Amino acid sequence: MTPDTSLVNSTATSKDSEQVPGSEIPYEKFLDCIHCGLCTAACPTYLETGNENDSPRGRIYLMRAVVDQRIELTDSVRGHLDLCLDCRSCETACPSGVQYGRLIEPFRVDIHKMESAAGTGPESDWFHRWILYRLFPYPNRIRWALLPARIMQFLMVDKLIDSLKLTYLLPQKLRRMHNLLPRLQPVEAALPEILPAKGTQRARVAFFTGCVSEGMYSHVNRATVRVLQENGCEVLVPRNQTCCGAIHYHSGSDQAALKFALQNLAAFDLDALDAIIVNVAGCGAMLKDYGHIVDEIEGVPQEQVEKLKQLATKFRDVSEFLFELGPVPPQGEIPIRATYHDACHLVHAQKVQNQPRKLLELVPGLTLAPLNESTICCGAAGSYNLTQPEMADQLGQRKLKNILDTKADVVISGNVGCTLQIDSQLRQAHKPLWVAHPMEILDLSYRNQKPPI
Repeated sequence: MTPDTSLVNSTATSKDSEQVPGSEIPYEKFLDCIHCGLCTAACPTYLETGNENDSPRGRIYLMRAVVDQRIELTDSVRGHLDLCLDCRSCETACPSGVQYGRLIEPFRVDIHKMESAAGTGPESDWFHRWILYRLFPYPNRIRWALLPARIMQFLMVDKLIDSLKLTYLLPQKLRRMHNLLPRLQPVEAALPEILPAKGTQRARVAFFTGCVSEGMYSHVNRATVRVLQENGCEVLVPRNQTCCGAIHYHSGSDQAALKFALQNLAAFDLDALDAIIVNVAGCGAMLKDYGHIVDEIEGVPQEQVEKLKQLATKFRDVSEFLFELGPVPPQGEIPIRATYHDACHLVHAQKVQNQPRKLLELVPGLTLAPLNESTICCGAAGSYNLTQPEMADQLGQRKLKNILDTKADVVISGNVGCTLQIDSQLRQAHKPLWVAHPMEILDLSYRNQKPPI
């Protein structure tokens, strides 16, 4: 099956390469795709639409046709590319090793650069400018922005607002943000800059706190640090670290993403650390990709390029690191039935799949029920559930059905976006399941505490 020829038969006018998105991408990356179609069974959007243009090979065909100037970047072509979740499941399925992420991400960056030059880029949109760019990357701003929500939740005013459907007076994206908002935990004090290992010190690590994760799920960060300490890790938490830059980079603002990367480079003393630990899959994928991303950005001094590549090698997902270190077995019994959802940017981008399960299997009493389509995206995909609401909801409902089929009491996932998306779907379905991070389960077991269900 081939992409819709009506898109490819458009008449394109010859342009300079600077006017053609994707023209700087090494052309052989497009040719790596042999159009075998094995990616289609793994692609969430193709599973939902059945449209070849919404499959990885279809999108590669469209991007290549734009680069070849055989078609224009029309709204129709752009729509198929924008619908991509960038979940990278196609990379896991591909027998030819196609680096799909190395195609769709720089292609989108080029599109947004051209739009920005024309005054129609993401910066011209209020949601990108004020919410995605100026709020989400800053945990302190998130805490202040959530203060009214905390008060409303405490007074149960939010339930009254929902029952009266007053949220329908909000713009669609703000209404979706309201629906995604979980029950907020109390704000915790900042982590100390140095946390000592328990017992014999086995490693010296830094902890990447993140932005949305620290602003909304600070209790997960505290649980992660405690687990690291239990496993003999001295943990450093640099104050001057910042957002990974994924929000900006994936929406085409590569220069802003580079600034975040350089600030993180200055924050971590690489020579003094065995690893930099990340507990959010999306952040981890971005941070590990710094070396490739900086190669795509023009004008970066070679010294900075080399240092960012070195920085990228230091990042480890917390489950990946603990598995390599050799975990101290927890002793506390957690007698619950759980199921594990594979966050896309953990299983596909970072190739971390078995390690979280192996760690959870160490917890006494915990039963892990297999989840059908565990590696298919839940529809979160960073800000995707805000910018592509229809497809995000379809995938959320698909994930919800598979979760409920497991009869589990707890859903475990290693990504804050997945947690928000799955928790929102469960609440809307009136299914009171706890959505937890693997480190929360391990932390409870190490401290011999029971889960909050």
